[in-house]
This record gives sequence, C-alpha cells and structure tokens, in this order.
Amino acid sequence: MSRGWVHCRVGSFDLEATWSIEPGEVLVLFGPSGAGKTTTLRAIAGLLQPQRGHIEVGNRVVYDSDSGLSLPTHRRRVGYLTQSYNLFPHLNVSKNIGYGLRNWTSSAAGERVRQLIEVLRLDGLEQRRPWELSGGQQQRVALGRALAPNPEVLLLDEPFASLDMELRRIFRRELWSTLAESNVPVLLVTHDREEALALADSIQVIDEGKLLAQGNPLDVLGQPGQERVANLVGVENLFPLTIESRNPRNGTMVCAGRGLRIEVPLDASVPNSSPEDRSETPASGIGHVTVGIRASDIIISTQEILGSTARNRLQGVVTHVELAPPGYEVTLDCGQPLRCQITGAALEELKIRPGMDLWAVFKASSCFLVQDAPLVARRHIAGRP
Repeated sequence: MSRGWVHCRVGSFDLEATWSIEPGEVLVLFGPSGAGKTTTLRAIAGLLQPQRGHIEVGNRVVYDSDSGLSLPTHRRRVGYLTQSYNLFPHLNVSKNIGYGLRNWTSSAAGERVRQLIEVLRLDGLEQRRPWELSGGQQQRVALGRALAPNPEVLLLDEPFASLDMELRRIFRRELWSTLAESNVPVLLVTHDREEALALADSIQVIDEGKLLAQGNPLDVLGQPGQERVANLVGVENLFPLTIESRNPRNGTMVCAGRGLRIEVPLDASVPNSSPEDRSETPASGIGHVTVGIRASDIIISTQEILGSTARNRLQGVVTHVELAPPGYEVTLDCGQPLRCQITGAALEELKIRPGMDLWAVFKASSCFLVQDAPLVARRHIAGRP
C-alpha cells in the first residue's frame, strides 16, 4: 500500500496532494496539463523534495518532513513508468527489463526477467533493441522494467500518451490483466476520461494543485457535482436553468430557461424539496440551478418517441455535425444547444445533416445538478497536522 500527503512549491505553483492506495487498487489522478499530477508522482518517487509532507510505501516511511527523513529514490521500492519510456537504446529487451535487478543473484534475476517476458507476451523479442520494437512492445518492456524489482507501489505517468487510439485500447486491457496478477498498488496519471473509466478503482480530480473531487470513477466522471469538475471531465451539456415546479411523488422537478424545459431528479439540497411533501407544487423563485447531461445519454430520433419511460423529449434543429471518435457529435438547437453522441452507422442510417429536424430523448435520471462546491476535504493521513 502507499499513502501520504505532500505540499510542494515549484516556482509560483503550489501543490497539496493526499492519497491512500491499497494493494491491487488503481488510483487515477485526473486533470489537465499543469494540474500537479506528475509533480505528485515525482514527490513519491523521491525525484522532487516537498516543502512538507509524509510518505509511506509499503510498511515503511520513506519521507517525513518533521523528522527530516528522506530516503533516496533507489531505496523507496517505487516503480515509475513515464510517458517517454526511457529505454536504454544499447540494451536488449531482457537487459532493459533486468536493469533494476543488478543487486539480485544472477539466477534470481534471470528467472524474474523470464517471468515478466512471458506475462507481458514478449517471447521471441528478448535480444531485440528498443529501436527494433513497435510502440506497444516498447511500452511493455518499460512496464516490465518498472515491475521487475517487485515495487511496493507503481507510478504510471500518462503511460498511453504515445500510442494511437487502437493501441491504447489493446494495451489498457493488457495492463489491467498484468496489474491484476501483480497486486501492486498503482497511482496512474491521465487526462483521458476513457482511460480513467477503464482502469480506475478510485479517482481524484485535481487542478491548479488542489483536489476538487474524489471517489468512484463512474460517479465523479459520469455525474460530477461541481461545475468546475464537470468542465474538467468534459461534460458536454451544462444548462443554467430556473426551478419551475417540483414533484416529490415522482422524485423529480421541472427546470426551464432560454427555451429549454426539462425534468430532472429532485435534489435534497434545493429549498422546499423535502421528500415528506408528496404534492406537486410550483417552485417559482426557489432559485437557479445548473443541470448537466452527458452527450452519450441522449437518444436521437427522426420522430417523437411516445409511450416511453424517458421524461424528456425535445425537438430541435441540427446545427453542427462533427467527428468525435469513436463516433460523431450532433448539436441540436432546442432553445439552447444540446450536444448528442451517436455512432457513424446511426449518422448514415438517419441521414443526419445541418438544418434537419430531430427529437432528442433522455431520462430524468440521466440529468444531474452541479454547483460551485468547496474543495474536497482531505482525508486524515498519519503524520499530517
């Protein structure tokens, strides 16, 4: 396991990071470039000295500012894989993987290298140099080198950044399988939502050195509760609306604004939304809310869909059709722009084009409320004031 907290100052940039990772768990640090993700990894690895902090790796304290303890990188038992791989060009695959095993006996090191070559499916490539390998093969060699010394925590910094989209998907599956066997705790840095959802057991969203949200990746990335987080994780639709009425019996309320009128889940934080009140009542003047909905949660139809459990059916005109791999993004003018995600097959089948009238259909439960919330409270970590 690994846990700790650090306060790092690099120039005018301040980072406050807190983490706790159990064996076999993948914690994803998610955020834009410059958020402090790599700085956190470098502090854990001992490549950057924090101003203050406390870092534990396995059952050992490797850094503590109060006592003045700071173990060098090679004594921290940390595996670190950067996005550039940094393979040694003059060494073959076997020697690259075994580079960190120089203090092992020859037989033990050889057995460990053979084990990783088999696990990472590098059989037959043992004598090749890095420049003779594909990008995916280089990635596996770099991962093998990071795993070889049996680290007590594995740090992965944008490990798929140099791979194309298809290779990323393939290697994500391979990485997940390898990590499941190793049971090593992992701290993975990414700004790719798909990667985070595929690999994370838990997630932290950070920006400008501060923790904004943490928790289950489906909750944090799918229905974020803060507008700032919603923007960072790429929520396509955010609507400023006014609460028009509420219906505690159905657990919903109607919100409207600028030509848009939708039904959303009743939120307990909204005044006068007590579930004990079972009547449907107007709520004019209660306040303003920002409603979010993912483009992937919206169904597009050429005709109005009746007799459906979906509470929201909006008619709109297509204003834009853009390529958005792996599909397309269609924008409808429904009073406010509504961005929808569809496949290439659906685009061709419905013959969607600008100026076309379409219906957008989505459930009330697909909508969520976002607000400007305070920063997440940091969990207490041993040694933290």
